[in-house]
Formats: sequence, C-alpha cells, structure tokens
Amino acid sequence: MLRFQEKLENYAELLIRVGSNLQPNQYLFIDVTVENTELAQALAKKAYEAGAKQVFVHYDDDVISRLHFEHAPLEEFNHFPIWQTVEKEWLAEHGAAFIKVKSSSPDLLKGIMPEKIAAFQKAAGQGLEKYRQASQANKISWTVAAAPSKDWAAMMFADLPTEEQVPALWEAIFKATRADLEQPVEAWQAHDEQLSTKVDELNRYHFHKLHYTAPGTDLTIELPEHHIWSGGGSKNEAGFDFMANIPTEEVFTAPFKDGVDGYVSSTKPLSYGGTIIDNFKITFENGRIVDISAEQGEQVLEDLVATDEGSHFLGEVALVPHDSPISNSGLLYYNTLFDENASNHLAIGSAYAFCVENGTEMSQEELAKAGLNRSMTHVDFMIGSGDMQIDGITKDGERIPVFRNGNWAF
Repeated sequence: MLRFQEKLENYAELLIRVGSNLQPNQYLFIDVTVENTELAQALAKKAYEAGAKQVFVHYDDDVISRLHFEHAPLEEFNHFPIWQTVEKEWLAEHGAAFIKVKSSSPDLLKGIMPEKIAAFQKAAGQGLEKYRQASQANKISWTVAAAPSKDWAAMMFADLPTEEQVPALWEAIFKATRADLEQPVEAWQAHDEQLSTKVDELNRYHFHKLHYTAPGTDLTIELPEHHIWSGGGSKNEAGFDFMANIPTEEVFTAPFKDGVDGYVSSTKPLSYGGTIIDNFKITFENGRIVDISAEQGEQVLEDLVATDEGSHFLGEVALVPHDSPISNSGLLYYNTLFDENASNHLAIGSAYAFCVENGTEMSQEELAKAGLNRSMTHVDFMIGSGDMQIDGITKDGERIPVFRNGNWAF
C-alpha cells in the first residue's frame, strides 16, 4: 500500500502530466488555498521537472474571504479586481496552463446576504469573460481538481474524530482520482479510452433529442444539428491533450438553447457561491427557465438564474452512469467536481464551443446562431439516480434506449 506522500506525489504528477499536460517552456498558473501549500509545492516541483518556464501560485484564504463577505459593503462586490483580469488574460494569451484546486467549505458563505454573493458572481463573470471564453473553446489547457480543507472534511466525515477527517477526505480524493494506484498515469490513459467508446457511439447515433424520466423529472432536450459529444481528454489550440476535470466519469455535449421543455429535479445538493442549494426543481419552456423551487438556498438559485440573459438557459447535458466509481463509493462530497461525476447532470449557463462542429473557430455570435447558449456563468447541477431512464430520439422519431435504471443501455 502506498504511503500518503507517495499518493500526494502521484496526484501532483497526474495534474501536471495528465491534467494540464504541461509542456516544456510553458507557464503554469495554480489557484489553491493556504491550507494546501504542500500540494502547491508538489505541483510546482513536478511542473519545473516537466520544463515549466515559470509557475505562478495564487493562494486563497477562506477565513479572510468569509470576513470580506461579512464586513465589506454591498457596493464593493460589484467590482472585480482589474489585476486579476489582466493576469489571467495575459497568461492565456501567452499559452499558460491553469490548475484550479477546489477545497473551500461547501457552505463557506452560509448566512451571508444573497445580494453580496450574486453581485460577486456577476462581477467575476464579467471580469473573467475573455479567460472563460478561451477555456470553453479549449484555446488553453485547464484542469479543475480538489484538495481537503478542515471544514469540508468535517462536513463529509462528521462521524469521525476531528483528527481523522482530513486524512479520510484525502484518501477519498486519492481513490476517486486513481492516485492511490502504482501507475496512475497509465490508469487514466485507459480510463480515457473507455470514455471515448461512449463518445463515439453517441456521435454515431447523432440524436435529435434526449428524453429524461425519473421521479420528479420529465424533460426533453433538443440537441444542436451539428452537436458533438465529448468526454475525458481534450486538445488545446496548440494540439496538446489535457484533462479538464480530475476526476471525470462523464460524456457531454451542448443542448440547443431554445429546445428544452419540461421539468427536472435535483438528486444531490449543489454547493454554489459558498452556500448549499438542495432539493430543487426547475421548469423549462422553449429552453428558458420559467419556474424554480428549492427547499434550501432558493434565493441563491434564483440569483444564479438572474445573472444574465444566458443564465436562464442550459449550456451542458452530461451523462454519467449510476454504477460508477464515485457513485459506488456512497460518499456525498458536497463538491460539484466529484458529485457531478456520480450523476447525470446539466449546467445552467454557457455552452462549450467545442460541442458543435468547428465551434472553436466561431465567434460568439456564430456560436449563438448554431444554437449554443452564451452566458458569463456555467454551473452544473446533479439530476441522475438509479431510477432515471433516458431515450434518444432520432430525427425521424425513432426512440433508442440510452439509459435504463440509471446506467448505460448500450
């Protein structure tokens, strides 16, 4: 059995070699919290060994972030620091790779005025718009991963003694990412090939619509005429492979913006903006969200949908079998990076440009004309369960089983 330090080294190597696939003479930007300096240092070491030109690290402090939201005036949240905009845009223009390590408490901002959260999210969306467009078009290599924080670990493993909570979360992350294996890079390459087989099958079917049914869900999603399914690895503008999420178990595409009708219910809590949204239902007409209800966090969900015009529509449809490693672990992570890879999910907001033919070469106006939603936000929420059925509907009306009882039907 590997020791902790060996698993941490494996994890860092995965994020550098498989996640960002950092190339010699390339910049790397790491976004991480102060609780995970050890991981940041391991990433920097692996990056320089891979030939990085320079590694930039941005540290967040959850305590200070909470204090800011508690005490700063509301009007302050309407502004996004210009230096952060310039930093991200300059690095993207110069071919940097980006690694975002999520670890904040899922309810870090519980009890904070929802108007502050909404204002901050909108300002950040506007400030990072060009960077987001570059990442969603795969112009750059980017990877989202995770590491524990004390508060997050306490939420997940409340039944364990305090001193065992963070180690337990580390072990869960190592297992979900395959960092606990002797050859994790090779394991990820094999996993990527398995996801590619589902991608290929769905692209061959080229469905016109998908029809979802489950308790609390009856939803039809039309797909753009020239949509493309993706999953696992991607290629950046320079032609290098990278893995946007570690872990990942999904295959996904973009919905046709105006072609979503019916209602869908969440099956896992959503941690958004430092708050928990739970047990919610969303109703659509002609693609647009027309009704929302939630047992917890309803105002935050309403504010999310009100971010801009595009946040009233969907930007992603993703398929994940209920019988998958993260789902079978029985753990609820309260972290979308993990929970979305245990469940079918959708995303409110902007679609990925590469989910339509020649999309990475299109302007924002051309993407919209092709049926892809444009927005300054992109937020996944989980809808899958062992009770979900999904049918693919062809252009001539033939219905083909895609999911039965939460798992692949082909």
